[in-house]
Amino acid sequence: MINSHPLAERQAAFMAQVLDEEAALPAGWTERQAKGIAVYRNNYRTALMDALADTYEKTARWVGDDAFRRAAGHHLIAHPPKSWTLDEAGTGFDQTCAELFLNDPDVAELVWLEWAMLQAFVAADVEPLDAAGFTRQTNGFGEAEWARLQLEFLPAASAREVGHDLHMIWNALSEETLLHPQARLDDRQSVLVWREGERATFMMGSAEEARAFAALASGMPYGELCLMLAGENASYEAAQHAAMLAGAMLGRWLSEGLIACLKA
Repeated sequence: MINSHPLAERQAAFMAQVLDEEAALPAGWTERQAKGIAVYRNNYRTALMDALADTYEKTARWVGDDAFRRAAGHHLIAHPPKSWTLDEAGTGFDQTCAELFLNDPDVAELVWLEWAMLQAFVAADVEPLDAAGFTRQTNGFGEAEWARLQLEFLPAASAREVGHDLHMIWNALSEETLLHPQARLDDRQSVLVWREGERATFMMGSAEEARAFAALASGMPYGELCLMLAGENASYEAAQHAAMLAGAMLGRWLSEGLIACLKA
């Protein structure tokens, strides 16, 4: 028979009260303790709500304070933080907003962007590879070397596909008077996030760029990326176009300083 652990049980009962005001009071609790936990619960939630509001300052302004606090409260109840730091309270908030703002997918995209920029800002310092360094390291490469070349991006650099012009939204949020521009894109694009010096930044690109970034970040060799971009049973012309597209992306990433090093 497994022995019970009274302390662990009491801790679990306490957290249940903190997270859910409708949870049954633990056995033996008095009215005074019930009132005390209500105060504690309010302080706990307020601290977490304030942390989310600081993390997602632009999102809060975009959707309005009331809508943001409702979404934040839902997230904190459904996904209580497990980390010791308040900085992690916003983990997964983009997924919560994707569910709560079904008719406004720009909200979840903006949430993702703010979180990605925060992660990039606090990531480890790494000097990016420049074009001269890239040329020096790849000098003399043949077809086989290019095919198995792998890239390593800056720590916490990330990318995803989006359906809205996040540059337009970001710029609108920088204005004193907020106007909600029509930012929906005709075709899906990508947003890439990284740290440039002492600040996090981002840029928009083609949808293929997000897929290419994710593939290379997961360890896909450069040659396989070209095949992926070309598609199955690609013609010679399609294969050539894919190679040029991959080369253009590589050049842009080098120019912007997203690549940390090469792994050949």
